Amino acid sequence: MSEKTETSVAVRPGYKTTEFWLSCAAMIMSQLYASGVIGDGGTASKIAALVASVLAALGYTIARGKAKS
Repeated sequence: MSEKTETSVAVRPGYKTTEFWLSCAAMIMSQLYASGVIGDGGTASKIAALVASVLAALGYTIARGKAKS
């Protein structure tokens, strides 16, 4: 029988990861676009920007959850 050994990998704090900073950039740009600060999009594009912001936040949350499991 083979024994399964656990290897521990150090998990860095979230704010020190590239995925955190990329997610922040995506959320900030999406929020700025959706609020009309940048770009001249219509209602549909503003809604798409809000959806992109939510998806970036969810993607980061899921990735951190998997990293800590």
